[in-house]
Amino acid sequence: MSSLAATVKDIFSEPGCAKNGSKSEAERKKGCTKQLQPGSAAGGCAFDGAKIALQPFTDVAHLVHGPIACEGNSWDNRGAASSGSSLWRTAFTTDMSETDIVFGGEKRLCKAIKEIIDKHDPPAIFVYQTCIPAMIGDDINAVCKAASQRFGKPVIPINSPGFVGSKNLGNKLAGEALLDYVIGTQEPDYATPYDVNLIGEFNLSGELWQVKPLFEELGIRILSCISGDAKYREVASSHRARAAMLVCSKAMVNVARKMEERYGIPFFEGSFYGIQDSSDSLRQIARLLVERGAPQELLERTEAVIAREEARAWAAIEPYKPRLKGKKALLITGGVKSWSVVAALQEAGLEMVGTSVKKSTRQDKERIKLLMGQDAHMIEDMTPREMYRMLKDAKADIMLSGGKSQFVALKAAMPWLDVNQERCHAYMGYVGMVKLVDEIDKSLSNPMWEQLRRPAPWEALAKAMMQMQSPVAAIARDPALAEAARRARKICFCNTVDLGTIEDAIHAHGLRSVEAVRDHTNAVGGCCKRRIEDVLASSPPAGLQAAE
Repeated sequence: MSSLAATVKDIFSEPGCAKNGSKSEAERKKGCTKQLQPGSAAGGCAFDGAKIALQPFTDVAHLVHGPIACEGNSWDNRGAASSGSSLWRTAFTTDMSETDIVFGGEKRLCKAIKEIIDKHDPPAIFVYQTCIPAMIGDDINAVCKAASQRFGKPVIPINSPGFVGSKNLGNKLAGEALLDYVIGTQEPDYATPYDVNLIGEFNLSGELWQVKPLFEELGIRILSCISGDAKYREVASSHRARAAMLVCSKAMVNVARKMEERYGIPFFEGSFYGIQDSSDSLRQIARLLVERGAPQELLERTEAVIAREEARAWAAIEPYKPRLKGKKALLITGGVKSWSVVAALQEAGLEMVGTSVKKSTRQDKERIKLLMGQDAHMIEDMTPREMYRMLKDAKADIMLSGGKSQFVALKAAMPWLDVNQERCHAYMGYVGMVKLVDEIDKSLSNPMWEQLRRPAPWEALAKAMMQMQSPVAAIARDPALAEAARRARKICFCNTVDLGTIEDAIHAHGLRSVEAVRDHTNAVGGCCKRRIEDVLASSPPAGLQAAE
């Protein structure tokens, strides 16, 4: 079995994965052997997952070995922020041509590695395998090993061709590469009892920086963040941390579990979305550090910081509550956000009508039930048509989702807020919770939505024109048509006798009784008596007709 196939099998058998743990042995084996065909995972392939998991390494050169389209479609597609080097924003690719596909692309890869080192001299290079070089047999492991020996720099192969599986599998393959080639390869300048790792945190829109000051105030050092705003040396020395927090289990649970297994670093899964979750996570980190040898007074200092930050956050949120009370939110996201953002929204006073769980683990779903009740509306897969109907029928006042769903909300003329990786605002920690409430309030109270729901002027004009062209409007404009329509009205539904026939008989023969009318027409049914009486009552007497 190839090394890649063995790695994929190992990931599918990951004991720390809740989804894998809920399967039978037979189902796990079936999942391990099921592979996608090249191209069938387009839009969310393993290469894409590996790239977005590792690209937040800020000082590393990220080299994509494959056609230029692979790099073009994956470049900068996650809004991670950097406080240092911006080398990660530079796109590097071998840009394989048809000739390379025929004769092999290993020489082109060697040349690209040398060029990057000559021009940028990064501390390391990550080389990403894509579908085409994997299918033609390019051995990037051998190339990277030879380049590392030749240039004296770590050149790390990321074996994640798109056809092996989904984006989530690519996240884990990236984690395996870190475990095999990066973590534990260097030592930190110094170590403290307060060193922690944050695993699966990507510093989207600078969210890490909203909680980092709290760590610094408590004296806790973030030894490494994997991989938000990461530096290569920090991650390489992360094996000396005393505790770890797993922020996104779907992405890197294998990294957290194996670091605990290899280096004895205990971890827990937590969240910094919402006031209560932020407090619980700080308590958990402090507790683990104390258990690993940190002074006991860390717990007291943590509680003091929590009390102060909670009071500030609740005071800042209080003015929004009257406007948000009774408002309903639909959450279309996944993973840790499927429950962590629910807690944040409930703290703001919003009512949840549903949350998606497409990428959520069994533990995620249990947390949702605790927050929303056992009858929580958990959405496995909602089509755009169903989203539109829910919003259009006003079952939700606002939708929080990723950019792919925004056009559904806009078409329904309902407020929408981006909470996924493309978002422009940071919502982590106590400060982030206040910002989230503020953005929701802005979206809900924006006068644009009321104006958008009104009929457009040209729609009102078109409706008026249609009404003018309708038969009813034509009859109203023409007295002759109006009289013909009146006379054609059915007076007897059983024999389909119209009003004009009845009136002509009355006027021609001077009829004054129902029986006489029946003798001269076919209106003989029992349903006609009252209608004939009404016509007789409205007809002038025979003498008056003669005088006229």
